[in-house]
Amino acid sequence: MSTVGPAPVRVICVVFHPGAELEDFATSLKGASTSPIELVLVDNGTDDTVTRAVAEAHGARVLRPGINLGYGGGANAGADDADTPWIVVANSDLVWGPGALDEMIEAADRHPRAGALGPALLNPDGTVYPSARELPSLTQGAGHALFTRVWPGNPWTRAYQQRQQLAGGERTAGWLSGACLLLRREAFEQVGGFDSSYFMFFEDLDLGERLGKAGWENVYVPSARVTHVGGTSWRERPARMISAHHASAAQYLCRRYHRWYQWPVRAVGRLGLKARERVELRAAR
Repeated sequence: MSTVGPAPVRVICVVFHPGAELEDFATSLKGASTSPIELVLVDNGTDDTVTRAVAEAHGARVLRPGINLGYGGGANAGADDADTPWIVVANSDLVWGPGALDEMIEAADRHPRAGALGPALLNPDGTVYPSARELPSLTQGAGHALFTRVWPGNPWTRAYQQRQQLAGGERTAGWLSGACLLLRREAFEQVGGFDSSYFMFFEDLDLGERLGKAGWENVYVPSARVTHVGGTSWRERPARMISAHHASAAQYLCRRYHRWYQWPVRAVGRLGLKARERVELRAAR
């Protein structure tokens, strides 16, 4: 990766005790763009052996905050001194498709109000993960939360996820998965980056919502394809991840319905989330 002159793209990968997937990420990234790339690895963990080995092999820079900042906080730290027009925030358990990053940058040129752009996220079996979603209404959010496990095809989940296919063109969405995001630095800085109070989960939904309110668009680019191996953190720490997910969901719920007369929504929603968390924790044992 070129380190001569200012790089047009800074790719930020937030890691926590990564494994072999980080090498796959960095290797595949080389074929994702013809532009020079500045790779920054933000290591939230306590053992950076793997991170430093990958950084040395691929000309990346390692940033160690000294504490676990979470996903959004780590991404903000990685973007803090960026002077590139484009910032990419991505999980370490991704394999980039050839030219995927170039596809998103070209799409951004076609959508000058795009603050965030996301690729088609493929599961390892080649199916498409619903990564471009609408902002959830109260009924959609409740229906999705209650029934998605036992009735995946329920109408609330279908409406919320807007299940996309690889066929079809670019479109706007309410928000895009933070597993892989191309961000226009101007837009990212205007809204203050990620809200780091979301330690994990929902920071991408919150960012997409704030970008939309600021007049920017979230654009889904299905011609850019990235495979999300997924689950590397979940497999090792499922209970902690489940609890973190539900804590962030409760935080988002309370912030979105913050008015005094909406307290029944907050109360019922938090009770429902706590009940679902208990069920999922029992199933994860």
